[in-house]
Amino acid sequence: MSNTSQKHRNFVSEPMGEKPVTELAGIGDVLGKRLEALGFDKAYTVLGQYLILKKDQELFEMWLKDTISANSKQSSDCYRCLTDWCNEFL
Repeated sequence: MSNTSQKHRNFVSEPMGEKPVTELAGIGDVLGKRLEALGFDKAYTVLGQYLILKKDQELFEMWLKDTISANSKQSSDCYRCLTDWCNEFL
């Protein structure tokens, strides 16, 4: 995990609980507000979408790009964050 951000490492280091969506790597205030407007206010709701898409990287990243106009780095960071979290806690 040496190529990950501090935000990523913090997220993956503990249970998700009620963390806001902006705690996910790749999701800042602007993208967070877009997700919240669509009902994705907590990190676990984005995790739910990730699981619905069967943890498929291409589908999940496309969903973020199409839904909230995330760029490639943002969507990739978020995917990697959720994947690493799942590997640790599921």
